[in-house]
Amino acid sequence: MADHPASPRRKRVVLLGATGSIGENTLRVLRAHADALELVGVAANGSAEKLLAIAREFRVPHLALFNERASAALRAAGPAALPPGARLHAPGVEGLEALATLPEADVVLVAVVGTAGLRPALAALAAGKDLALASKEILVLAGAHVLAAAKKSGARLLPVDSEHNAVFQCLQGHRHDELRRVILTASGGAFRDWPVERLAEATVADALKHPNWAMGPKITVDSATLANKGLELIEAAVLFDLRPAQCAAIIHPQSIVHCLVEFGDGAMLAQLCPPSMTFPIQHALLHPARGPRGTEPALPLDRLLSLEFRPADEGRFPMLRLAREAMERGGAAPAVYNAANEVAVAAFLAGRLPFLGIPRVTEATLAALAAAPAADLPAVLAADSEARNFAEKQIP
Repeated sequence: MADHPASPRRKRVVLLGATGSIGENTLRVLRAHADALELVGVAANGSAEKLLAIAREFRVPHLALFNERASAALRAAGPAALPPGARLHAPGVEGLEALATLPEADVVLVAVVGTAGLRPALAALAAGKDLALASKEILVLAGAHVLAAAKKSGARLLPVDSEHNAVFQCLQGHRHDELRRVILTASGGAFRDWPVERLAEATVADALKHPNWAMGPKITVDSATLANKGLELIEAAVLFDLRPAQCAAIIHPQSIVHCLVEFGDGAMLAQLCPPSMTFPIQHALLHPARGPRGTEPALPLDRLLSLEFRPADEGRFPMLRLAREAMERGGAAPAVYNAANEVAVAAFLAGRLPFLGIPRVTEATLAALAAAPAADLPAVLAADSEARNFAEKQIP
């Protein structure tokens, strides 16, 4: 009797940030492709109940809670509180690093909000794990160091942001010297059609009404200011080795075209898919294979499909202008921009700062600290910390 070929082993995934919007979409992809993907490690911030539900559903052996109190409470509940065979790792960054370097893991998806995922991301790359990166702040803060870690270990860096994943796909098979520029699309966020003079009255509830995407509060506010697109331009320059002048953004209200890549001959390639994060997540986790369609239907080309593009007005969206200035300045300026924005957005969400205070705080912080040294990673982290302290002092 002829031997049957062995079934390919499932790719083993670690998910850091399982209860946010990226994490929830990743779980949808894992359910749709259970034959190809296996979840072996999962971390959340502080929701032990959600973490345990995920661990039971996917039979995950390695767990971590970033929040120390939540982790201590779960540990105090005893082994019986965990699914059979599951282990709770240490809280904080230590636990995230432990999961990111699990010997059995193949790919680590970092969906931690802000810069808390930097150390786990670097640890994963140093351990030779492919890194699926959804936290753009990590590359803005320390892009050169992340790329160096990937190059040293030979691990792959797989972008999960919809725009960067789209660029990644469009560049396959093309030489870098053929590339003229990359154009990222932006929905324009909650205020794209508001009169400019009305923005001074914008509330948190207004800013969180994104017209196309279901995301967490911080990134939704970033979409309303276009800081999100500013961070993505900086990230694109790092990921794809581009000059600032090669990175552009346009408003595309439908959020169907996720990038345009222009080549030297004037031709453009675009990547299109519905506005759902499951598409780039699936592409990153299954790469280099293209699996069958997962959780979402394809674009309905049997119906009228309208695609609109318009320039991004940096007068309406000063955070986009400030991001470009930080990118052109280089050094620690992108890290300062990111840190100031994080502080200002947190203050806005807490009701301590008006909407237009976000660019005001960011611009003041950049003016004061953009020239901070960035010779190595400790210097960049110091600039990040100093920027956060300075930004906080700008908030009444």
